[in-house]
Amino acid sequence: MPSLQSLLDQVEAATNEIVELEQSLVRIPSVNTGFMPTGGETAVAEFIRDWLAEDGLSSEILARDPDRGNIISVYPGDDNDTRLMMMSHTDVVPVEDESKWNWDPFAAEISEGRVYGRGASDCKALLTCQLVAMAIMKRSGVRLDHGLRLVSGADEEHGGRWGFGWLADNHPESLKSQFAVNEGGGTPVEMGNTLTYLLGTGEKGRMELHITLRGESAHASVPWTGVNASYKLSRALGAIEAYRPERDTSLEIFDHVGSFGIEEKPSPMNIDRIVAEMNETSPRLGSLLKALSRMVLTPTMISGGIKSNSVPEEIKLTCDIRTLPFQDEAYVRRELDQAFEGIEGLEYEIDYMSVPNSSEFETELTDSIRKAQAAAVGRDDIQWIPAISNGFTDSRFTRNLGTITYGFTGSHPDDDPMLARAHGTDESVGIASLISGTRSMLAIAYDLCGGR
Repeated sequence: MPSLQSLLDQVEAATNEIVELEQSLVRIPSVNTGFMPTGGETAVAEFIRDWLAEDGLSSEILARDPDRGNIISVYPGDDNDTRLMMMSHTDVVPVEDESKWNWDPFAAEISEGRVYGRGASDCKALLTCQLVAMAIMKRSGVRLDHGLRLVSGADEEHGGRWGFGWLADNHPESLKSQFAVNEGGGTPVEMGNTLTYLLGTGEKGRMELHITLRGESAHASVPWTGVNASYKLSRALGAIEAYRPERDTSLEIFDHVGSFGIEEKPSPMNIDRIVAEMNETSPRLGSLLKALSRMVLTPTMISGGIKSNSVPEEIKLTCDIRTLPFQDEAYVRRELDQAFEGIEGLEYEIDYMSVPNSSEFETELTDSIRKAQAAAVGRDDIQWIPAISNGFTDSRFTRNLGTITYGFTGSHPDDDPMLARAHGTDESVGIASLISGTRSMLAIAYDLCGGR
């Protein structure tokens, strides 16, 4: 019977394999623009299927569209139940300006202990860790009392309508599990000699705001004969920039900030000052506390006009909205109506992408993650705090199915999370985090599924 420690030792020996697998996944450009046809996730799913098959693990690819496959691989246990599902996604966001990158976004180059490329962090690193964890257990002949499954979905970056959302509606049996671990949490924060991990127990909600600004067309040589929608756009953008969201410190994370050396109890009155102080000592934590204390409204895309010598009569503005748990659509509409008051010719629609969601904090999965990460990084002094993610993930679909789901990637405490740059220029992952993440995923699966 292979011991957990013997399996963890194999992770170190598999460092080259782990890095090469991460590179192979990044080199498959599964870019999701949000507009069909897009994604190409089936290519990643087929690669995973073939890679796992070399160790005798079978997989199934389910797809709403042939090019947008979702892969499900099962490591059976002695019973018929799945105890743990390891989740990830295979799509990545586009690269806006490749010239700003220091490395080819899809070459997966290595520099100073990091793998660079689009998707290197979000989310092919977690997928790599989970794949290798399953493979090492299988190669070592580990038997499980309870089943383990890996599910990597398409379309996470644009709502999951071809991925986990589609699976939940059409193939819920493929997601059946008591517990699940996914992206969206597990950030290490080291303050002095104290190491704290933020366990992702829930997520803010996400809406897409589609604003239409209407004017009246005219020839550009006599613009006064029309109404230029561009000026209405200017007013709308000004209103968004001037918007001051309500401050709120009711989330559970604010009850634990003493662990970070914050002596004051956060309140709507002092949270901005606390954030400013944290930005000096721990920018990642400061950014998180800011995101979790307010609704966030961000303009992201603009389109309009039909010709350079014509006054535009219609311009469209898309915004991203992130809401706290108590902020429903009625609340958002009241905020928007107040912000845009007095701007004539402005109309808007809201597309609800994700409602706020969460799982309870103290569960068997919490205990397993605590033990796993202690073993993965060789630390027994780690503190754990429940945190709501400022982003949204596919976890909302599994939580709706009754699965206790946490965001946790097993990042190494020495790997600066600010260098991950998910969705940004020079996105990367530290090789140290690939190793610790693999060790952590393996330990969680071995513990929860009754490995022997």
